[in-house]
Amino acid sequence: MTAFMRGVSERHGVELDGYDALWRWSVEKPDEFWAAVWDDCGVVAQRRFDEVIDDPLRLPGAVWFRGAELNFAENLLRRSDAGDALVFRSEDGSERRLGYAELHRLVARLARGLRSAGAERGDRVVGLLPNLPETVAAMLAAASMGAVWSSCSPDFGIEGVVDRFGQIEPTVLFSADGHRYAGRTFDGLAAGAELRRRLPSVRTHVVVPYLAERPDLSALPGAVALEAFLGPDDAGPVEFVPLPFDHPLYVLYSSGTTGVPKCIVHGAGGTLLQHLKELVLHTDLGPDDRIFYFTTCGWMMWNWLVSALATGATVVLYDGAPFHPEPGALIELVERERVTVFGTSARWLAAAEKAGVRARGPLPALRTVLSTGSPLAAEGFEYVYRDLKRDVCLSSISGGTDIISCFFPGNPIGPVFAGELQCRGLGVRAEAWSPDGRPLVGEKGELVCTQALPSMPIGFWGDPDGARYRAAYFERFPGVWHHGDFAEITPRGGAVIYGRSDATLNPGGVRIGTAEIYRQVEALECIEDSIAVGQEWDGDVRIVLFVKLRAGFELDRELEARIRGAIREGASPRHVPELILEVPDIPYTRSGKKVELAVRDAIHGRPVENREALANPEALSHFANRPELARGTRDSGRRRIG
Repeated sequence: MTAFMRGVSERHGVELDGYDALWRWSVEKPDEFWAAVWDDCGVVAQRRFDEVIDDPLRLPGAVWFRGAELNFAENLLRRSDAGDALVFRSEDGSERRLGYAELHRLVARLARGLRSAGAERGDRVVGLLPNLPETVAAMLAAASMGAVWSSCSPDFGIEGVVDRFGQIEPTVLFSADGHRYAGRTFDGLAAGAELRRRLPSVRTHVVVPYLAERPDLSALPGAVALEAFLGPDDAGPVEFVPLPFDHPLYVLYSSGTTGVPKCIVHGAGGTLLQHLKELVLHTDLGPDDRIFYFTTCGWMMWNWLVSALATGATVVLYDGAPFHPEPGALIELVERERVTVFGTSARWLAAAEKAGVRARGPLPALRTVLSTGSPLAAEGFEYVYRDLKRDVCLSSISGGTDIISCFFPGNPIGPVFAGELQCRGLGVRAEAWSPDGRPLVGEKGELVCTQALPSMPIGFWGDPDGARYRAAYFERFPGVWHHGDFAEITPRGGAVIYGRSDATLNPGGVRIGTAEIYRQVEALECIEDSIAVGQEWDGDVRIVLFVKLRAGFELDRELEARIRGAIREGASPRHVPELILEVPDIPYTRSGKKVELAVRDAIHGRPVENREALANPEALSHFANRPELARGTRDSGRRRIG
């Protein structure tokens, strides 16, 4: 970051005395800034661009890097020596390592297999796969020839996968023979067979071995084993097809908790450039680093993590449960593999603290800890610096599947304040707006982006006139990206995220973000998890708080008083729930986000759409038909269920 700032100062004759000045320049001169990112991050292109951007204020519709031709996979495979490209660890302790040269060979063989199967530029290649090296290689092979990649993790139910893949009509399907989670093995062959049956567009089905060296494919008519698909190891070098900057690379999916998931199409050039900016500048990543992000290939952080190959770094992959075989499994992996950048979710950090996870040694290689998925409470910051490592840069980051990147990334040259995201990303004109469209500082508002980003979607699949895309992001404030988060830009240039604004509570017309409640409640040692929703009540809305207690605690009047007192003191009297109820589980999306909207529908007796989008849909049963929520019932919620 510092070298980039000095280089910009020298080349453009500007005085940049720190990050804030660099950020201002980056949003005021987007053409100069993004050209500098292209050059300083060494984008590999067959043809350089004619123009960086035609109109950065045209949202949607700005055209980036007109005339450029590049290949995403070529940029990720620019390194070709024997150094570690991928290090894989399964929860059972088994390990594999692929050097960059070996990864090149695997990608070349996969690309040859795809061509032999008749796959062409623009075809969709999909994977229902664990977080394996083969998953990364299959994506790179598809990208090398201009096919479009999309993936789901194998813990998705079949209906959820069909809801996603079925919309984009893939021609090639990769699936595994199974996966492991929390000490159990799950068969993937039956799921693969059912998925092939439900996806009539699939012409080629490739089965990747994971649980068995040679899985029995007799029940999968037409399926081919990976080794047979690869053919002999004589494919030669990878052939990288030059493609336009906005050629489709990925299809990602919205959570689908309010309907069929939206198929979000991301372009190759925009994804590459935004990821390089975040990895090289905001994460300070380079060839000597080893980066590990705990994710599945069904979350956008997998796509972000894999882009680290473009820096020449080693990417560490983990598949399985994060607390198996013991609560400190991920920290043990960080220590053993000398990980320099460790990424996880705020939910994992909170659970790790409650489970008593501590670093057993000094973790000398670890330099950066990244957290995303949901807001990281101040207590989470304190936990990292107290129990994991004192001298790391803890960056709570926030963005989304929608932009396959961050509005608020880390800042390796900036301070860290507990409970606060460090900065707005370079080139990202993010603001918090009032309902009438006024920029706010030091106050909560709607998170917007008032200037184009190269990683904004090129559109939604099956939306030829762009109507659904415009409705999703640009109708609330015309000509401005409306993200749907409740945020605050702090006077010192950082940010606080308060959760989804569409789940905002409005008792008495006062807007309250649920994350403000969670920060107070989940700091209590007796609370394992919680979720707050608004219940329609007497022509208004009342706040109902559901809590999952740690073993050995009971929701009695004394504990209720403690919870209410913590919320009143740490947030405000308006945040105090009218009702506190106990539940044995809290529903989450598969990417680790609480689903307030689904719970809100459940308590009002409304159907919950697309339950397949949830990691634990059975948890919703604990919220429906609760007698305490019925009109006229004033039970404070001490009845234990489950």
